[in-house]
Amino acid sequence: MDKLVVFSGSSNRSLSEKICRKLDTELAKAKISRFSDGEVRIQLEENVRGKDVFLIQSTCPPVNENLMELLVMLDAARRASAQRITAVIPYFGYARQDRKDRPRVPITAKLAANILASSGANRVLTLDLHAGQIQGFFDIPLDHLYAINGFFEYFKQNKIEDLVIVSPDVGGIKMARAYAKRFGADLAIVDKRRKSPESTEVMHILGDVKDKNVLLVDDIIATGSSLVNGAAALKKEGAKNIFAAISHGILSNHAVDKIKDSRIDSLVITDSIPLPEEKKQEKIKVVSLDSLFADAIKRIHFEKSISVLFDTTGS
Repeated sequence: MDKLVVFSGSSNRSLSEKICRKLDTELAKAKISRFSDGEVRIQLEENVRGKDVFLIQSTCPPVNENLMELLVMLDAARRASAQRITAVIPYFGYARQDRKDRPRVPITAKLAANILASSGANRVLTLDLHAGQIQGFFDIPLDHLYAINGFFEYFKQNKIEDLVIVSPDVGGIKMARAYAKRFGADLAIVDKRRKSPESTEVMHILGDVKDKNVLLVDDIIATGSSLVNGAAALKKEGAKNIFAAISHGILSNHAVDKIKDSRIDSLVITDSIPLPEEKKQEKIKVVSLDSLFADAIKRIHFEKSISVLFDTTGS
């Protein structure tokens, strides 16, 4: 462990500190500041020559600031002769633009992957990508972790009966099927029509949710419109209690108010994105994935397989 060095950007320092406590190591010191014109200024205050360096930084809002901070830290570690640099990105921003679905639009997920590798990352460790195929955008090794077991442990303690796992859209069927298998529950789907990038209209509920407890699962909650509209439609179909398990809680615009006034009984998110004090409220619960990331970092450092951490079946 003497060659393991863990740095944190400013986006999610609380998670970084918890990960280091699990690793029984100190978070390495780095001076992160801005020049007068807003440019990112970084100085790593630990010797990293010949070391195995892990840089923890979520590219959450403000996305561009946090991404640029990560890129500058990667460059600093590379120029300081680190032996290997792993970018630990609990939430990978720009992942929602992963294909050309309209004329003259970019594929920014691929662009971000290229920039990370060019800046000095030798490998990437991330959680619940918006689309699994983004792993193929990277020309360096990428380890993809899943939040499913963390959510399973949380809901197992609450002992919810007659549970149905619901995907909020057709694109999330694969994730919902994995949850249904893990929870030993039935599966349902919210069939919706997207009117704009930020608003949707629910058309049908595919599956039986009448007199059932429902768990909506998804990777991202931004404005919360899809989730709230889906919950309202499920309630109309006779669902009892409605819960939601979302990996990355962006909670932008008025999402918190929408959740508070919605038919959702409880929203559970991970700490891949920090939850500011002003967004905390009774309905929103946070599950920490510090142990998952600490195990992954330790296995990568000691060149051990981390495939056991990809398991979504509990076996």
